[in-house]
Amino acid sequence: MSTHAADPLAALAALPGVPDAVDSVRKAVDRVYGHRVMRRRSNEISSEAALRGARASAALSGADWVLEEVRRRTDFGGDPEARTVGAALRLGVEVGQLLSIWRQSPLRVLARLHLVAAGDAADSVGRPRKAGEAVDEPLIEAPLPSAAEVAARLDGLAELVVAGTSAPALVTAAVVHGELLALRPFTTYSGLVARSAERLVLIGSGLDPKAICPAEVGHAELGRAAYAAAFDGYLSGTPQGMAQWIAHCGRAVELGVRESTAVCEALQRGAA
Repeated sequence: MSTHAADPLAALAALPGVPDAVDSVRKAVDRVYGHRVMRRRSNEISSEAALRGARASAALSGADWVLEEVRRRTDFGGDPEARTVGAALRLGVEVGQLLSIWRQSPLRVLARLHLVAAGDAADSVGRPRKAGEAVDEPLIEAPLPSAAEVAARLDGLAELVVAGTSAPALVTAAVVHGELLALRPFTTYSGLVARSAERLVLIGSGLDPKAICPAEVGHAELGRAAYAAAFDGYLSGTPQGMAQWIAHCGRAVELGVRESTAVCEALQRGAA
């Protein structure tokens, strides 16, 4: 982030186009929460959203499996794609357990997310990468910050989260997501962790308390090329670039809402 205001996230919320994106997301979320199926079967919608979000996040990390394959499989310990899908699924379950810790200790939460994603006890798991360690992160080809820069910027991000902000949830979620993608703080699965953190912010902020609006679905639907292009805007640090990234994240949330609305309607018809 390049802004130095007392509440930098609030300053981002005032950028041209961002208030409209925030308003559009809020209206979309309110509509799906008002669906009649949500009054009786919200747990089913939440579970399906987690599954579809995990599938989509894995697709952005190079493991683009059809939904029914993800639903059917029980073994995710084989090839790299299977491990990526398994990591995404584990993260989808874990996010809900970490909401109360996030505002007090975001770095602890990020470490836990990586531990869950990696699913092993390697020395590099559950901590920021050290100087000289290789990084495996599909799709993101931006220059890799040094380990020292990663540590400093993670501390800065944690300070922002702990301090709180008047900025809308979408803005905070987009910045957390973008910063973690930029840093790629772990040797593996940083993209999965970044998207899980975005979702955690959306849930914990109260925008999506029942976790039924999987932004990951929208990011995947918009496509890897559009995701990378919008992320370039974040990396630029310019007001226009930051606004572009926040708006892209907003569209992703809206597409996630559309996905869960379709699930609601299918349940209502008795087709799911």
